[in-house]
Amino acid sequence: MHDFWYKHADNETYMVQFYKGDDKRVEIPDSYYGCPVSVLMDDIFKNHTEIEEVILPDTLTDIGGFVFDGCTSLKQIELPSSLHTFWQYAFVRSSFEELVIPEHVKIIPPFCFKDCHHLKRVTFLADQLKIMSNAFLDCHELEEVHVPSDLQVHPLAFKNCTNTKIVKKH
Repeated sequence: MHDFWYKHADNETYMVQFYKGDDKRVEIPDSYYGCPVSVLMDDIFKNHTEIEEVILPDTLTDIGGFVFDGCTSLKQIELPSSLHTFWQYAFVRSSFEELVIPEHVKIIPPFCFKDCHHLKRVTFLADQLKIMSNAFLDCHELEEVHVPSDLQVHPLAFKNCTNTKIVKKH
């Protein structure tokens, strides 16, 4: 069983501010009191090692900092096409192996995927992309990153990712 606490945002949407539960599979509702759920605030799933799968709503636009920090059992997460923004450290120390980043996400902030030791493959659907310093720091198992041809990548974006192959779309 799980429960969410919400906070009203200025733009007639709600933010998930807190999570309490122990389920392996967590589904975030797409609305609260008839208004869309658009933001996952900082730390809501931090250190929830029991979570294996998260279902995100198609209304989600932002994922806050440290949201999935320490979710060491998280294997399945699909990011909705509505997503625009990750905050720093959003997925730090998570355990999923593959991820597809939606087309509206144009910037990967520093330390977003730091210490995702099981991450093997990332595909970016954006036409333009900027990957900041240390975005994938210490993702030792990262093998393939599919990126747009219009890519700006900081020289330290993939620091300590020794076997990573960057594949540009044409």
